[in-house]
Amino acid sequence: MKRQFLITADGSTTIYLPEWNENYHSKHGAIQEAEHVFLKMGLSLFYDFKEVTILEVGFGTGLNAYLTLLDAQSKNLKVNYVGAEAYPVSFDEIRHCNYPEQLNKTREVFEKLHTSEWEKDSIIIDTFIIKKRKQFFSEISDENKFNLIYFDAFGPRVQPELWTVDQFQILFKSLKQKGVLVTYSAKGSVRRALQEVGFTVERLPGPPGKREMLRATKL
Repeated sequence: MKRQFLITADGSTTIYLPEWNENYHSKHGAIQEAEHVFLKMGLSLFYDFKEVTILEVGFGTGLNAYLTLLDAQSKNLKVNYVGAEAYPVSFDEIRHCNYPEQLNKTREVFEKLHTSEWEKDSIIIDTFIIKKRKQFFSEISDENKFNLIYFDAFGPRVQPELWTVDQFQILFKSLKQKGVLVTYSAKGSVRRALQEVGFTVERLPGPPGKREMLRATKL
């Protein structure tokens, strides 16, 4: 599928899929969206932990992993990170992503996330270990493993099969008790599917350009 690179409102890059008329990130700001949805409304709940385990559903450009690494490093928080992705973005394409420059960082750590081997644990920095798994999201089989899930799949409009009770049941099982799932979507059908599998769901203020988002907790 053809991928094009666009600059979002905060100056950071996203990938656009013309065939689906879908962006990897919000056109209102890729970095702003990721920081709000996944860090502020997700990771911040675990700042008082010594170690946190995270599953990202939709590794994509690696933006969420990169921001998590930087944020956790500043909080002295150890992270074990799993990124699930069925259709990895190539390293040549990653060269177009300007996240380190936008954050006044060198590219070394960001690119190390992408050059690390798939299906193996890789130490990116002392406090951040990642395992990238090339898999369809329906193939996730972890149980009681993660504190936090970043659900960053393509939207329900283009991939409705990823926002179903069956898919959320898989993710519910993969979370530890009191584990949390955060997603940019606030659709009623998504909220009801999350509730049906047992999550307690909150509507929260959304990132720039979006009124609401969802946070689901396994109580």
